[in-house]
Amino acid sequence: MSETVDLTDDVLARARVSVLERGEPLPESEILKVLQLPDDRIGDLLQLAHDVRMKWCGPEVEVEGIISFKTGGCPEDCHFCSQSARFPAPVTVARLDIPELVKAAKETAKTGATEFCIVAAVRGPDKRLMKQVREGIEAINAEVEIDIACSLGILTPAQADELVDMGVHRYNHNLETARSYFPQVVTTHTWEERVETLQLVAKVGMEVCCGGILGMGETVEQRAEFAAQLAELSPHEVPMNFLDPRPGTPFADVPTLSSGDALRAIGAFRLALPKTILRYAGGREVTLGDIGTKEGLMGGINAVIVGNYLTTLGREPSADIELLEELKMPVKTFSDVL
Repeated sequence: MSETVDLTDDVLARARVSVLERGEPLPESEILKVLQLPDDRIGDLLQLAHDVRMKWCGPEVEVEGIISFKTGGCPEDCHFCSQSARFPAPVTVARLDIPELVKAAKETAKTGATEFCIVAAVRGPDKRLMKQVREGIEAINAEVEIDIACSLGILTPAQADELVDMGVHRYNHNLETARSYFPQVVTTHTWEERVETLQLVAKVGMEVCCGGILGMGETVEQRAEFAAQLAELSPHEVPMNFLDPRPGTPFADVPTLSSGDALRAIGAFRLALPKTILRYAGGREVTLGDIGTKEGLMGGINAVIVGNYLTTLGREPSADIELLEELKMPVKTFSDVL
């Protein structure tokens, strides 16, 4: 005789029906319950998240490299970021030239990556930056086959149209955190301004890439709020970063998130975003380590940034590719993307 599961008492049993079977995003109240699961249920959560990923996204993992085209000197005050000109953080202002950008794109493609993201530390792009990005993309396309994404801050409608004309297929603009916590993280622009850019990106036909950073002092309730707010935007991709506190920033002394809380978040975000690319990004090395990184990959993650991040070191790209091979997780090829 089979054991009857009480759906009124078990959030994972309910999620198995609504998320796994029907593909419905988990609502905020249920996301919170997942984030509050005891440690002995994390394994069950990650198994369910893996099943959801396999059913609604498939087995392939998308690999991406990112490059900082313009580093440091940013006028904004994002409290986690050492690129802000407002903080005494040790980041030197620098710009790449076009040959360096092409070299980075070619090295990224050699790892098996299908995606190369050009990032600039700015409030939003000016005419000079837009011209440089166009020249850079043209040079990359002449040398290597790889999809180009950009992350250039707040956009105007004309700039969004121009990026489409350049062939940019995906635009990253992170919400960073829940709407209720955002004023504790950034004061020089609003959460609503970020949403407006994301809506503009979707309107002009670029894929929306939007995630944030966990472990910046937000409550568990705000973490659930954040996941639900991301789901409302229906993003194509959500990068999951974990705070790696940077010297000289206001968040320099914030304790890093525990591996258990990080894994609960990975599982919860997968259940909140069953059909979305969920990408490992910055801070996983510090927060999860090698063992936790494996658990997350088997618990709903289906994309990885390889190599270094904007101002912090990541793993060697070959190490991540070898890990994916070990876990028998196939890497999406460029021909699959086409």
